[in-house]
Amino acid sequence: MNNRAIVLGANYYIGLSIIRCLGSQGIKVTAIDYSREGTYGFASKYLDEALIGPHYKEEPKALVDFLIEYAKKQKYMPILFPSADPYVEFIDNYLVELKKYYLIPQTEKGLYTKVMNKKTLHKIAEDYGVLVPETVRLNEDNFIEKIEDTIKYPCLVKPVDSPSFVSRFRKKLFKVHNKQELEQAIKKATDENLEVIVQRIIPGFDDHMYTFDAYINQENKVTHWMTCQKYRQYPINFGASVYTGQKYTQEIYDLGAKFLEDIGFKGFAEIEFKKDSQTGKYYLIEINARTTNLNSLLSKAGLNMPYIAYRDLIGSPLKPKGITHDTNLVFWYAYEDLLAVKDYIKTKQLTLTEVLRSYFKPKVYAIWDWKDPKPSFVFLNKIMKRILKKVFK
Repeated sequence: MNNRAIVLGANYYIGLSIIRCLGSQGIKVTAIDYSREGTYGFASKYLDEALIGPHYKEEPKALVDFLIEYAKKQKYMPILFPSADPYVEFIDNYLVELKKYYLIPQTEKGLYTKVMNKKTLHKIAEDYGVLVPETVRLNEDNFIEKIEDTIKYPCLVKPVDSPSFVSRFRKKLFKVHNKQELEQAIKKATDENLEVIVQRIIPGFDDHMYTFDAYINQENKVTHWMTCQKYRQYPINFGASVYTGQKYTQEIYDLGAKFLEDIGFKGFAEIEFKKDSQTGKYYLIEINARTTNLNSLLSKAGLNMPYIAYRDLIGSPLKPKGITHDTNLVFWYAYEDLLAVKDYIKTKQLTLTEVLRSYFKPKVYAIWDWKDPKPSFVFLNKIMKRILKKVFK
């Protein structure tokens, strides 16, 4: 295994988990970020090289040139791993140039961006017969009437382009309860030149959220997969996984595998579904076209997805595998879960007893690892600085 792995982004635990998954297999890993400040993935013992490069958004062409020059110095073609949505969009935009120098799973330019974009994803899902939440777009006739008659309040104002929205508002969407709040939310987004849609809220608590995590090989077949059930997320109700368990759900596999193969997807993907608490039907919510929050859980359960992708791309694929039993393992991002728990209890969606009872499961941690502890201490230092800054302000 002579090909070096290049991880784009090391300032969040997803990048750290990719570094660990590959480095622990003896692969030389280089991580590239635009700053060293708070970039705790650089502290991993599994990292062979840490580099500072141009910013993916401020200087995208410079980053392309940086990556190409780096790859030219390598004896074997490196393999590129994005750790966040903006890096996925960056690779998708420059896929033709980058594939000349890097091994990258996707072969269709623009497909990753299409499935990350809420508007185009919904069109694709509808074309392939997959349920999505009822949606109204701002340019439709009788826009308000459709919301009041079909969508109904409360409802969600969601971005078409999630990374840009999250970067600006530090949240994934706006929840609105009436016409006035709806108009205010739309104005906030449009003032920032961000396109939004309005969606019905699928009924059900956060534990009605499920994920299908899969690797689709270069022959467009799902070779490795696992299904999970969310227990808590942050921000609550409409956020990212902070306490999620592996849960074998055949129906999620049946829906997810067929859809990804049908649309010609290649590489790693995570589809989020929500089960309607009234009808029992599963609705496709979004697709993450990259390694996700749950990567450490997948690895602990027996699916080292970055290594699976690495082996597939170098032409030495691992034997197919799906997790078809319940392991009882739970992913835990303690820092944000504690913030979430406070809000769940405050809004009376959970009791303290229910929360405490949930912790009696074997856990896989987002950042902490006994074999690689240094990143955790760098992360704690980052959090302490943030707290002290707020206190003194």
